[in-house]
Amino acid sequence: MELRGSIAVVTGAAAGTGRVIAQRLAAEGADVVVADVDRPAGEAVARELGGRFVAVDMRDPASVERLIEQAGPLRVLVNNAGGFADPAAAHFPDSDPAGWGATLDLNLRGPMLATQLALAPMRAAGGGTVVNIASSAGLGFGAYAAPEYGAAKAGLIRVTTSLAELDGVRVNCVVPDWILTDRARGELAAMTPEQRAAAPEPRPPEEIARAVVEFAQDDSLRGRVLVLWPGEPARLLDPELRL
Repeated sequence: MELRGSIAVVTGAAAGTGRVIAQRLAAEGADVVVADVDRPAGEAVARELGGRFVAVDMRDPASVERLIEQAGPLRVLVNNAGGFADPAAAHFPDSDPAGWGATLDLNLRGPMLATQLALAPMRAAGGGTVVNIASSAGLGFGAYAAPEYGAAKAGLIRVTTSLAELDGVRVNCVVPDWILTDRARGELAAMTPEQRAAAPEPRPPEEIARAVVEFAQDDSLRGRVLVLWPGEPARLLDPELRL
């Protein structure tokens, strides 16, 4: 798909990986809509890119609906916004239902709704593409400290693969592990030399942005999952994978 002149919505684009994705799409000629709950930072990024800012809270269905309406005839949707609804809150099973429900809304329900609402304008524009940004937290069967987050990201991966036969719109997914954001830099700085030596090397956010662009441009890819493990080449999972 040709990105030049296409409207591309990136959620969570005010900072971190989302900002880098928005920058890369703008460099490819897309008309970028910076969507974020942080208005000052989002407006600054939109000015930098010559794009538009739309305030959105992915946990709020009405807010997601306004985003898609205001975006116009979009052709690209990057569901990047995610994380913990309240980073200071306890995780399941010690959290209350509202707390873990908010994390599920942010990481799964919001992207699902945005995708559903984007189908009609994308098809009217001649087709489109959705790229979901999941996490390695959604892969595997080992213990994980934040089950609600892992479950939401696992769900986002499965939603992606379930939509492989979707007519007129392609849906794909990037699954990074640790990304070299400001937060990761702070975590690295707080480590002892021994901890740092044992820690995996974070992926630069530019790698995630490059994967998003490749998914958006390659019309042959649909329902596919690209995994970015530390220290390993990017791996496109076999759609016939059986566990």
